[in-house]
Amino acid sequence: MCSCRASGGGLVHPGGSLRLSCAVSGFNLDYYFIGWFRQAPGKGREWVACLNSRDGREFYSDSVKGRSTVSRDNAKNTVYLQMNSLSPEDTAVYTCATKSGDCSSFSDEYAWWGRGTLVTVSS
Repeated sequence: MCSCRASGGGLVHPGGSLRLSCAVSGFNLDYYFIGWFRQAPGKGREWVACLNSRDGREFYSDSVKGRSTVSRDNAKNTVYLQMNSLSPEDTAVYTCATKSGDCSSFSDEYAWWGRGTLVTVSS
């Protein structure tokens, strides 16, 4: 059975940082790619980032570029999303998803979705 699950959300003050984790099982991360998405209250799903763990390429949306980093821990079969300089606009449920082929910002291309984790940025 293949699955991925996001964790690490919580309450953080504006300007703070958070590292989200996506624990993957049933997938070989050499051949599958992890995308991060978020959905703010009352808004649609937004692609955030993707890691091509085969060649190490990282992709970010303009909304998080320059203050976020995706990385991978092979031993733990986990992909991380480090987010810095958080603002209330980053408040959302963050979800990781898995796809084959290559990274993409289109949610329809991701076949396996995990349960999200809530990030709240507030003073």
